[in-house]
Amino acid sequence: MAQTSRTDVPEAIPHMRDHVLHELEAHRARLKAEHGYQRPIPPLIVGVQGPQGSGKTYLTSILRDVLQSAPHNLAVAVFSLDDLYLPHEGLVNLAASYPDNALLRGRGQPGTHDVPLGTEVLNKLKRINDAPGTEVELPSFDKSAFDGEGDRALHGPIVCSPVDVVLFEGWCVGFYPVSKEEVERRYAQPVKGLGGGFFQRKGYRLENVLDVNERLRSYVSWWDSFDAFIQIKPPDEHPYTYIYQWRLQQEHNMKARNGGKGMSDDQVEKFVDRYIPGYVFFGGGVLEGYEQTPGKRRLPPWSGHGLQIEIGRSREVVRVGKF
Repeated sequence: MAQTSRTDVPEAIPHMRDHVLHELEAHRARLKAEHGYQRPIPPLIVGVQGPQGSGKTYLTSILRDVLQSAPHNLAVAVFSLDDLYLPHEGLVNLAASYPDNALLRGRGQPGTHDVPLGTEVLNKLKRINDAPGTEVELPSFDKSAFDGEGDRALHGPIVCSPVDVVLFEGWCVGFYPVSKEEVERRYAQPVKGLGGGFFQRKGYRLENVLDVNERLRSYVSWWDSFDAFIQIKPPDEHPYTYIYQWRLQQEHNMKARNGGKGMSDDQVEKFVDRYIPGYVFFGGGVLEGYEQTPGKRRLPPWSGHGLQIEIGRSREVVRVGKF
């Protein structure tokens, strides 16, 4: 494993590192106190959420390297929501089955992931320390297959016990469904920075959002396995416009390195468009959880164990807080 030099470490990393180390210590102490653990302690599972272009995948990989390096020397596994997409055939069949729902046309939104596979892998990771030498193969998704439509790779990385920390990152990790009435209310409101009638202009009907909202319910069991959380977010005054800028910058940087291969600016805009409903309708669940039954709200399992890092236009850290 290559060492990460101090000059290479982004500004957010010390905050993320300290949060994980604190939560890992508390996790181990809590299990020992509550259960008198004589058996190996399961890994700390940390959800990491951030929008497109925010650098969450990059930050997660750097965080892994830092935690695995001296003086911490921890065993860390990184698991991405993107690797849980349905295989290409499944994505094609989903889009064909719901031709009027543009949100399900291609990978991205809740409903385009393999929920049973995610449940299986998370359960295995939770129990990976039960026996020495236990191995878990993580899924892998090849986004370049089928001319960029993507497909499940035949093999993924192997994780071997013991594991101290699992980092599970993704754009909608920790998002929760909301009530039908709340979907209708938000659908009718202007989207901050993007104007009124955004969903109608982009071709996303109310029933499309309600469909995704229902599909998101099956993801809640994934979030139940989390012990702690890290959220990387744009400032409240620019909740969505920065996402377009960040993703466009990423695409330009990639095309500058590969000879111009990639999406046009218009394609990048349309790409980000499909994710905006997720942030508007479901993103508040990271902090608030969801309403299990009318009038009864269930807080997320990481409540009291969350770190929020707010970043500015240049991805500089502008605020850090706990939740």
